[in-house]
Amino acid sequence: MDGKYAWTIDAKGPDEEIKAGANVEQTYFYAIHPDVRVGKYALCNGHEFIVFDTYSGAQLLYFHLSEIEHHWKALEGLLGPAAFQGKKEITAEPVKPSGDFDYQSLKPLEEIKNIKKQSAKRHFGVHGYFTKQPFIVVQEYIKNFTKPGDIVLDPYGGSGVTVIEALMLGRKGIHIDLNPLSVFIVKNLIEPVDIGELADTFKDIKAEFDKQRPTTRAQITAALKKYPYPKDIPLMKNADVDSIEKLFTPAQLAQLGYLKYLIKQVSDKSIRNSLLLAFSSTLTKINRTYHPSTTRGDNAGDSAAFRYYRFRVAVEEVALDVMNSFTTKVKKLINAKREVASLINEKTIGNVEVYKGTATNLDRISDQSIDYIYTDPPYGAKIPYLDLSIMWTAWLDLPIQKKDYELEAIEGGEQNKTKEQYSNLISQSINEMYRVLKFDRWMSFVFAHKDPAYWHMIVEAAEAAGFEYAGAIQQSSGQATFKKRQNPFTVLRGQLIINFKKVENPKSIMKVDLGADITDIIIQTIEGVIAKDHGATIDEINDELILRGLELGFLDILSKKYQDLTPFLVANFDYDSAAEKYHLRKNTKFKAHIDVRVRLRYYLISYLRRMAHQKRNPTFDEIVLNIMPLLKNGETPKSQTILNELEKLAVHVGEDRWRLVETGQQGLFEGP
Repeated sequence: MDGKYAWTIDAKGPDEEIKAGANVEQTYFYAIHPDVRVGKYALCNGHEFIVFDTYSGAQLLYFHLSEIEHHWKALEGLLGPAAFQGKKEITAEPVKPSGDFDYQSLKPLEEIKNIKKQSAKRHFGVHGYFTKQPFIVVQEYIKNFTKPGDIVLDPYGGSGVTVIEALMLGRKGIHIDLNPLSVFIVKNLIEPVDIGELADTFKDIKAEFDKQRPTTRAQITAALKKYPYPKDIPLMKNADVDSIEKLFTPAQLAQLGYLKYLIKQVSDKSIRNSLLLAFSSTLTKINRTYHPSTTRGDNAGDSAAFRYYRFRVAVEEVALDVMNSFTTKVKKLINAKREVASLINEKTIGNVEVYKGTATNLDRISDQSIDYIYTDPPYGAKIPYLDLSIMWTAWLDLPIQKKDYELEAIEGGEQNKTKEQYSNLISQSINEMYRVLKFDRWMSFVFAHKDPAYWHMIVEAAEAAGFEYAGAIQQSSGQATFKKRQNPFTVLRGQLIINFKKVENPKSIMKVDLGADITDIIIQTIEGVIAKDHGATIDEINDELILRGLELGFLDILSKKYQDLTPFLVANFDYDSAAEKYHLRKNTKFKAHIDVRVRLRYYLISYLRRMAHQKRNPTFDEIVLNIMPLLKNGETPKSQTILNELEKLAVHVGEDRWRLVETGQQGLFEGP
């Protein structure tokens, strides 16, 4: 300022300490140098930022860079131009960070928009998996519910998005999964490795492979005898072939067997396992079930296990080059490791646990030791993970035990598990999650199933364990999946994220007697969504029904009467296939003729409960503006009518603000 230095900063490497020690002393001496003489000095190592007062040595501000938006005001106050204008001597008092974390005041997020799924190298291209959460969504949830240093748990760890993003945000993480493939992928993705040595080892293997690659019939026959590959391992009954080796051509088996043999000769364990991870990812493309992309070419496809959830041999098989595919996978792995190296390295790897285990028994985790849980559990009969992973686990010599199948929380599969068995396993896991979570902390449960009975089971199990339901958010995944494009009426494009809180005295969701037939309520809800947005998708309708059914207590009836909404929607509404939206039939009016007071109760309770979850007390004008678009059908109520009903349900707080009064299984809500 005015030609003089105001403050100084020293940039350090990502694995260097900046809170104390030699680096801090060195920067202090920069600050007091006769040619510099500043009152504040800062250090940054790429993931932490700290500011000190030169004269007192006091720490003025410290934060993880992932939290910079919470500390920006304090940072600007300390180091912005205004902090130095008109001052002859630069001094400072310790500043209370603007981001002091208050667990008591946390609330669920709104839907996260503009998701770009493939912008993180650490999650895309390294290894396929059956489901993957958008990393931006997981990142925002972790940032919302935790602070740096907190412990984040995902007991259904899957592809590892939760634990990896926790580490990238300066938290500690625990990744647990019953599937050894999940554990293998995550462990070897985050394991620190010398990238230069990894690249050199790959080059040596490639050169050796290219010299001895079995290509002729005689070479293939000899290689099949010399190099091991999975033999006589049965597949699921719905597979197109009966054993793993039949998923590959003889040439693929021979070349993959030889490539694995070369990798296994590598002495350095971390490099060997990194190359085995790239090898496992190569298996996704080098097999007879590989289906190329119809729009992006032969190299942009997927294995049938990931796409169709069964081993379906491609009608037109594509013979990709083994070494070309392996080379691509190694490059993607190196890019991913470079991306995480500054934050997941030898210094920070101790902040994570990744192990094979069951969510139904978290015995390695102490009571009330976890700060946040974000998890995407299996849903019913949708994906039999262990059955489908066998193509990879067999090649990687990762055994799946009989006990693993018994503990896997699915419906159906080769074990023919019932819905009751699945529900019991999910309930056990929720009880364990409650045990390990601290009080006043949160659990976010991803829901991605079209059958609302599963939702009902999850919420009931969570409430029975002691959780308090704290609202659900519809979250788009950013783009339509292949499954969605193939089955627009039965697969959700996005998902719902159910939020629960562990509190001392939880409230249960209360059922409300609305005095109307369930079919009228369903029609009312569907027509309300259509009226609000000038048409509604199957996802929007299903999600709205689930949320309203949950909040008002008719979800159990809904799940029994309308397990599949498609016939009901087709019979009562028009469908625009281009926009994928339902509309009112042409030249027809809304069908729901529910008494205006019942309709008002329905929407007032839903809206006020939602606002309560967000810790907001809306004004009368906000209430009217939010529910009026939903009341276009039938008699439109006047403001005075709304006010009369509102006064029966809520109390005035502050200046023209309202809060719902919860009074139990209310006789208050009788029919008109």
